[in-house]
Amino acid sequence: MAGGPRPRLREADRERFLSLLREHFARGEIDSGELDRRVGLVLTATYLHEAAAAVTDLQLTDTSAAAPDPARLRRGHAEAATPAAGWIPTDERFRDPTTRAVMRVWIDPVDQSRHHVPDQEA
Repeated sequence: MAGGPRPRLREADRERFLSLLREHFARGEIDSGELDRRVGLVLTATYLHEAAAAVTDLQLTDTSAAAPDPARLRRGHAEAATPAAGWIPTDERFRDPTTRAVMRVWIDPVDQSRHHVPDQEA
């Protein structure tokens, strides 16, 4: 992955990805063989992007199931102080016009929402 060091996969991230896979299996969107393959990817992953590859092509079918985070709404523009478990980093960065801080864009694979987090590598 370009753009600096890769974030390591945390246990909370791993659990979130496994939960997403279980949900898609329960809805019949993937079969047991595909579930086993994807779970294997998540369990053997070292880095966040490796585990995220197991869920990036799966779409949330019921968008009402993903309630917005009230803290995110208060901050505006989907800003967060730190990335949440399971968010996938992108190579996209920009300078916040108000604070002049370099922000990195992260994607929540659950609802495909975009989040702006101060870039620690800048």
